[in-house]
Amino acid sequence: MTNTLPVIKPSQVLVFSASDPSSGAGVQADILTLASLGCHPLTAITALTVQDTVGVHSVHPVAAELLELQARAVLEDMPVDAFKIGLLGSVENVLAVAEITADYPEIPLVFDPVLASGRGDDLSSEDIISAMREMLLPQTTLLTPNAPEARRLAESDEDESEPTLEVCAQRLIEMGAEYVLITGTHENTPQVVNILFGAEGEIRRDTWERLPGSYHGSGCTLASAIAGCIASGASVEEAVRDAQDYTWQALAKGFRGGMGQFIPDRLFWARGDEAEASDAE
Repeated sequence: MTNTLPVIKPSQVLVFSASDPSSGAGVQADILTLASLGCHPLTAITALTVQDTVGVHSVHPVAAELLELQARAVLEDMPVDAFKIGLLGSVENVLAVAEITADYPEIPLVFDPVLASGRGDDLSSEDIISAMREMLLPQTTLLTPNAPEARRLAESDEDESEPTLEVCAQRLIEMGAEYVLITGTHENTPQVVNILFGAEGEIRRDTWERLPGSYHGSGCTLASAIAGCIASGASVEEAVRDAQDYTWQALAKGFRGGMGQFIPDRLFWARGDEAEASDAE
C-alpha cells in the first residue's frame, strides 16, 4: 500500500558547538532544544569537554581540519536553514567556522559567544575573543551574549569605567552584528531583563521572573531556540520573543540531574499532563 500522505520536511539547523557529557549544555542541549521545536539538528563538533553539572574540568578542541570536514560534508548534502554557533575552543576553529559560514551568506547565523561556564570557568582566551570580533561578528545575524560577555566582547582600552549595556550593544553592532540580544541572567536585578538591540537602538525589552537556583545550559537553550524559530520562518524579533518564552518554561521546569546546577527540561511539554497528574495526587 503506497503512502500518499504529504511529506513535511522539518527545518534544518547546523550547530557548531562542543560536546557536554552531562547534556546540560553544548551540542546536546542544542539537539534537544531544536528537536523539541520541531527542527532537525545537524552538528559539527568543535571540542570535547570534561564537565558535569558542577563545572567544566577541561576543554579539548577538535582539529580545525576535522571540524571543517564535518561541516562541509553536511552542507554539500543537506540544505541548511540557519547556523547556530556556540563554544569554538580555539582560534583555529574560529577561523575555520568563519570561512565555512562566509560561503553561505544567505543563511541566518545566531552566535552565542560562550566565554565562560555557568560557574565562571574561563572558556575563551583573549586571542579567541579577538578572532571572534574580527571574523565572526561581521557575519552574525543575531549575537546572544549575557551581560558579562557583552562587556568583555565590547571592552575598549579607552574605557575609564564599565560601559553601559546600550554602549556595548552599539559597539558590537558597529563590529558587524546585525542584532544583539543581551540577557540579564547574570545581573543583580530582581527580575531578568533581556534587551534586543538593532542598528537604531533598543527594539524590545522583555522582563522575566528570576527563578531560584542556577542553570546549566540556559544560554545554549535560548540561542538554539532562536535559531530554530528563524529557520522555521520567524523574523528575528518574533524568534527572540518565542524563544524566550520557550526557554523560561524549560528553566521553570528544570530538574537537578546531578549535584550541581539545574538542567533545563527542554521537553517539558511532553511531560505536562504527567507532571500535573503527579501534583494533583
